[in-house]
Amino acid sequence: MDKSEFKAPKYRNLFKEVGYSQVEIDTKLAKAYYDIFEGPNRVYFEEGDSLGYVSDIKNKDARTEGMSYGMMVAVQLNKKEVFDRLWRWSVKYMQHQTGPREAYFAWSVNPHTKKQNSAGSASDGELYYITSLLFASNKWGNDTGINYYKEARRILDAMWKKDGTGNIYNLINTEHKQITFVPEGGSYNWTDPSYHVPAFYEVWALYAKDGHEQFYKECADVSREFLHRACHPITGLNADYTEFSGAPHSTSWMPAAFRYDSWRVPMNIAMDYTWYGKDKKWQEDYTKRFQSFLRSKGMETYVDQYNLDGSTPDFILQAGPVKKLRHSIGLVSTAATASLVNNDKASVDFVHAIWKAKLEPYDDGYFDPYYDGLMYLFSLMHLSGKYQIIIPQTN
Repeated sequence: MDKSEFKAPKYRNLFKEVGYSQVEIDTKLAKAYYDIFEGPNRVYFEEGDSLGYVSDIKNKDARTEGMSYGMMVAVQLNKKEVFDRLWRWSVKYMQHQTGPREAYFAWSVNPHTKKQNSAGSASDGELYYITSLLFASNKWGNDTGINYYKEARRILDAMWKKDGTGNIYNLINTEHKQITFVPEGGSYNWTDPSYHVPAFYEVWALYAKDGHEQFYKECADVSREFLHRACHPITGLNADYTEFSGAPHSTSWMPAAFRYDSWRVPMNIAMDYTWYGKDKKWQEDYTKRFQSFLRSKGMETYVDQYNLDGSTPDFILQAGPVKKLRHSIGLVSTAATASLVNNDKASVDFVHAIWKAKLEPYDDGYFDPYYDGLMYLFSLMHLSGKYQIIIPQTN
């Protein structure tokens, strides 16, 4: 598909629409990138001449989530060296080179000892790796030291060979056409709503060219339908983990509720709305419900964990060593992206809220420049029109 066949979406700059100047917007985005990747509280660290990693500081590890998010930020903002360093580190210390897990990634690694804390995959890591590699191939070509397309295909081609041997499966449950929580054992049979990024499947259908285009398009549609069931009809809230039906899935470590993973859902829906616009009516209704619920709890006081009906959960999931409900900048960030979808005039309050928010320690000293920070940066990118489908460059 060349440029002439591809109808680019309109990437709104919502910050500009609500009155901020382009200079202010560029400055804010540059500062957020600096804070997370370069400043004194950064979560990105370089090793030697060619490697780098993103660390979840509070949990003292490097995760495929953060590594692949870092790569997506880097390809969107044209930071090729950062992208390449993150990918090389991922291959060297996280990617399995042999055995049933071959080409999949260990989701958590100790960045100092390089020991894998867990050999298994969290399926969203691979989802972001594949998509960011396809974008890098489109943006930078494949002859600058890393063949990005070949690396993306390696993961996808290996994924299609995983048939349960060694208890390892496809990242996508092929019967249900939904992404798995973990492509391994019983976790192959349930999911995480925040891993449902239908826009990415559409990208795979366009650019992976691996013969599974129709399947990926179907997965995108299935994910959209799934989100209708996973999100509460009144509050719009979803559980961190669910069955493929959308029904909440509790685990031995956590009763089902709207928690940290769930924050990503409104952002994923806003991305799909902007990029592909195939489920607009439901998505517009969803964002109205979701933002109305948060507003009902107070624009400066809504917290970061709820039961799906909006009540306070008995079990509070801790973040690193801290167990506390708070008005988290990560959720303030992703809630703001829903304003790309919600056409109600009052929705701009959420945009102003993220503009005013500061990525700095809370009053009690807690600070998470990793997850809060990456959600913040992604949201600034979405709201300024800087998070786009990267199409092949033509000479």
